[in-house]
Amino acid sequence: MTTLKNIAIAPALTAVGSFADAAEPTTPTTQVLHRTVKIDGLDIFYREAGPKDAPTVLLLHGFPTSSHMFRNLIPALADKHHVVAPDYPGFGSSSAPSVNDFDYTFDNLANVIEKFTETLGLEKYSIYLMDYGAPVGFRLAVRHPERVQSLIVQNGNAYDDGIDNDFWEPIKEYWKDRSKENGDGLRSFLTLDATKWQFTHGVRNVETISPDTWGHVQPLLDRPGNQEIQLALFFSYGSNPPLYPQWQEYLRKHQPPTLIAWGKNDAIFPAAGAHPYKRDLKNVDFHLLDTGHFALEEDDAVIASLIRGFLGKQLTE
Repeated sequence: MTTLKNIAIAPALTAVGSFADAAEPTTPTTQVLHRTVKIDGLDIFYREAGPKDAPTVLLLHGFPTSSHMFRNLIPALADKHHVVAPDYPGFGSSSAPSVNDFDYTFDNLANVIEKFTETLGLEKYSIYLMDYGAPVGFRLAVRHPERVQSLIVQNGNAYDDGIDNDFWEPIKEYWKDRSKENGDGLRSFLTLDATKWQFTHGVRNVETISPDTWGHVQPLLDRPGNQEIQLALFFSYGSNPPLYPQWQEYLRKHQPPTLIAWGKNDAIFPAAGAHPYKRDLKNVDFHLLDTGHFALEEDDAVIASLIRGFLGKQLTE
């Protein structure tokens, strides 16, 4: 009987030990905090992790997601970096005033994020630029080059190269003629099928992409009034290409160390948009990844490793 008891107890003790190990709290440096700050009367939600005296990485998300796209990257960097990822107005858990109450332009998004960084006391930072994050981040960099320690570019354009494909044709028509008809033609970009396509097109294995992605994004897109917000930003995106020469001049003049980790199968910002950075930058760490638009969904570990190596080298030299 004693032997049987011991045999029965041993696995139980092992199980208890396993549960105890699994239940150990996340270390303070990598624990992700979910916070909100007031900027010009708006609630700006952000995720934050890592020691505040460590080098800061500012993560700027793309369309149609939010800081949620960085949910795995943040803890992967936070042991050695102070990581901050805000949601723009109209996205994620930030305020989403109507288009009548807030001017949804990229200039205005950049204004909000600039004030956000100042409110949080972020004096110097590296910027992760992805999709919409590129026009927001480059505006910040041009305004305050002294604050930018390095750039991490993931499927975010600063050149005309790559935005001449079929995807952009109806959007460019909207830039030329902001008619109701042209706007209504873009509403198909805001459907569940379109959102799924953004997450799954060009990936190696669609089974690695969690439905939690579009499960998070689509209900936010479907909020009353949010389509009008997105249409306003589709139109405002037309303000970005005329600024490309200014952004390129910033790169040539200030030569920020830059890591490019680009999903090469992206149909929105294809690899053609990645190569021109090498024309203007002397210090560029260049990687094309065999994945799609939201490269972090399939290659988060790869990108985290690239960032850690890149920042470890650049910020200690």
